[in-house]
Amino acid sequence: MRKLGVYRNGQLAGTLIQHNSISYEFCYDDIWFANDKLPAISLTLPKTQQTYKADHLFPFFFNMLSEGANRKLQCRQLKIDESDYFGLLASTATNDTIGAVTIRLVKSENG
Repeated sequence: MRKLGVYRNGQLAGTLIQHNSISYEFCYDDIWFANDKLPAISLTLPKTQQTYKADHLFPFFFNMLSEGANRKLQCRQLKIDESDYFGLLASTATNDTIGAVTIRLVKSENG
């Protein structure tokens, strides 16, 4: 299992979890979800429910990844498999993203 913190304008909005290659979950942070003044992170992940589950990386997060030659270059330099979208997201969306959302690796309880 791998976890990523999802931040909007530097404030924790939720957690993205990859349980395995076909099980993903996005969960809004309790404080973010309860505050009606804070927006959803995307139109495809509205604040109508706190937890979303999917069998693939959610399109909102997938679309934060680079494409084509840039993705190939990033994967080669970072030594990440080109099909490891979650790993690539964790390595490339920590800053300098196009929108207000950034991603940070959540350290596991085991180290």
